[in-house]
Amino acid sequence: MTEKNEQEIEISTLWRSLRRRLPLILGTAALLGAGTYAWSRTLPPVYSASASMLASGSTGQASSDPLLGTSTVRATPLPEGALAQAMQSSAVINPLINQIQASRNIPDEERTRLIDALRRDLATQRLSTVQLSSRVEPYTGGSGIYTVTAKGRTPQTAATLANLAAASLRQWDIGRALEGIKRAEAGYRAQLLQIDSQLKAADDAVGRETLIARRSNVLSSLTQVGILRDSVTGVLTPLAEAVPPLAPEAPRPLRNAVLVALLTALLGSGLAVLRTLLDRTVRREDDITALGLRNLASLPRLRERDIAFSGIVRAARQAGLYEAIGFLRVNLLDALRGKQHPIALLTSTAPGEGKSSITATLADGLAASGQKVLIIDADLRRGTQEKVWSKFNETGQWVQLTGTGGARTTREAFANPENVQVLEVEPGLHMLPAGPSVHDSLSVFNRPDLTDSLDRWRVHYDVVLIDSAPLLALADGLVLGRYADAVVLITEHGRTPLQAIRSALRRAQNGGLNVIGAVINKVGAADNKDYGYSYGYTRQS
Repeated sequence: MTEKNEQEIEISTLWRSLRRRLPLILGTAALLGAGTYAWSRTLPPVYSASASMLASGSTGQASSDPLLGTSTVRATPLPEGALAQAMQSSAVINPLINQIQASRNIPDEERTRLIDALRRDLATQRLSTVQLSSRVEPYTGGSGIYTVTAKGRTPQTAATLANLAAASLRQWDIGRALEGIKRAEAGYRAQLLQIDSQLKAADDAVGRETLIARRSNVLSSLTQVGILRDSVTGVLTPLAEAVPPLAPEAPRPLRNAVLVALLTALLGSGLAVLRTLLDRTVRREDDITALGLRNLASLPRLRERDIAFSGIVRAARQAGLYEAIGFLRVNLLDALRGKQHPIALLTSTAPGEGKSSITATLADGLAASGQKVLIIDADLRRGTQEKVWSKFNETGQWVQLTGTGGARTTREAFANPENVQVLEVEPGLHMLPAGPSVHDSLSVFNRPDLTDSLDRWRVHYDVVLIDSAPLLALADGLVLGRYADAVVLITEHGRTPLQAIRSALRRAQNGGLNVIGAVINKVGAADNKDYGYSYGYTRQS
């Protein structure tokens, strides 16, 4: 098989797996989307408003005296990131909280919530109630536009909060320029105290005149500093005030529902694909042929309800399994062509894969085609053939196979093969039940006369089917398989690991068993539809 064909098969497998799970994925996505929509509608509305400010990088006129030689005092330019850092500091947040407490445009309940949220943001240093964004042009000394965005549960609250936050930032910016004036004012006042102290201690007239002149100059400078205090400006100036928004930005039930539904669908599809890629169980015919086996048939899964009411044989006749068994019958007889009174052993890798059910339905199909068939239930620990056929024919008649009277179970029959009775469950079909569970089942089959016993019985039938224990559970099948003309391995779709099949084949090959092929049992309806009977049940040569 070429790499291209392998890739096409892999893609088709992924698509089948995804399509099989698509109703569940879409249903889950729709359910979560509806739940998200209902939940979103219960959330309170969130409105967002923005106030913008212009930042200037200029520092005013240059002068030998930066304080007294200008008519205004401007704060120094803002370094990159300084305003964002200031926004989440107590120097801005605490005055903002005070302004919120004094504002009459914010309802009491909303005021309390905003103050708690701002204090929490201040403690965690992660702003969510108010946020700052900027568009600062490079190489302009910090010039650009800063935008304060605030969120509230009413339009007026959002606009008021944005304007108050912008005002608090501008006040902080002006405070930076006031720091220099405050230091100059403190210096001049210290000089006045010193001069006044010197005047009290001065004795000569000339000295007092000099100190008085100095004091007059300092007072003049202090007066100018007071004038400059009122003319201080920062680098931030208002550009646009926030206005109450018309519609809330959240919640958006429809958008949230669509996003959750899409994410759920994508996640579900991804998990389905991942599960398929990691799946190492038998799924299709190629899994069997890749192990060097022929796929004798792919049998559909029957409904448990039909089996419970009608039994496996009647349920198989009424469903598609009966037609599928026909292909298994044709392939088995084709493999046994030329054998006189052939013996076929049916086994599996583990219990529960359906070997006993397939043995019964295969025997029913062979009998319906005119073959005389004997079923030997050789699964002595978990024999089920008697239970399977009791639902089909409760009044089955015991007939003599060899001798007179004698054994009516597999264990007793191998001990006394000359006198054996079998149960006629339908015309042309006899069954030898396993009988009570036997702990040491291997000792029943480790007999030197086993070949003679089977040869003695097989001559009365066209085909003998042996229902044996799983190969990986007990060694019984390895012993009996040596006396069978063909061994059929039963696997379960989506359950039997490929590694288990490899291990069973390795044991069978080491034991000298003639494994002619495998059956994929319990195939789901979706997979049956994909492959079709013409694909899964064609005769193989």
